[in-house]
Amino acid sequence: MIDKTVVKELDLQKYLGTWYEIARYNHRFERGLVGVTANYSIREDGKIKVLNSGYKKSLDGKFSQATGKAFIPNPDSEPGKLKVSFFWNFYGDYYVLELDENYQWAIIGSSSDKYLWILSRTPILAPGLYDELLEKIRSRGYDTSKLIRVEQRPLKKN
Repeated sequence: MIDKTVVKELDLQKYLGTWYEIARYNHRFERGLVGVTANYSIREDGKIKVLNSGYKKSLDGKFSQATGKAFIPNPDSEPGKLKVSFFWNFYGDYYVLELDENYQWAIIGSSSDKYLWILSRTPILAPGLYDELLEKIRSRGYDTSKLIRVEQRPLKKN
């Protein structure tokens, strides 16, 4: 049995901004993409704008991006459960399963066992953190062997 319990608190203002995809279950929407990021911002209508981008097959490959929208159906009782749409009226589940107290990493799932992501504010995780996150995922009943690492370009130092 997979534990899909979501976080009990989510400060949307802290969650907004850019997240790097560190690992994911492979699925058709992102198949072959590397250097994947997701950027969240507030739209004029109050919904969340979601801008996903990445490169086909290599960090020098063709750039691809998709714009979607999201909202939290029950912000008071289930702030970690979002609905996300990239295709007109089709909304998928976006569950914030685990979230660092400083909003530096997140584990995202859905109502389906087919989707799972590890997100980070940086393209490279601190040593040992990936293994800690895998343990959190395993303890929820997910199959970590299905996770694929997403190639990312390290941030440039100023």
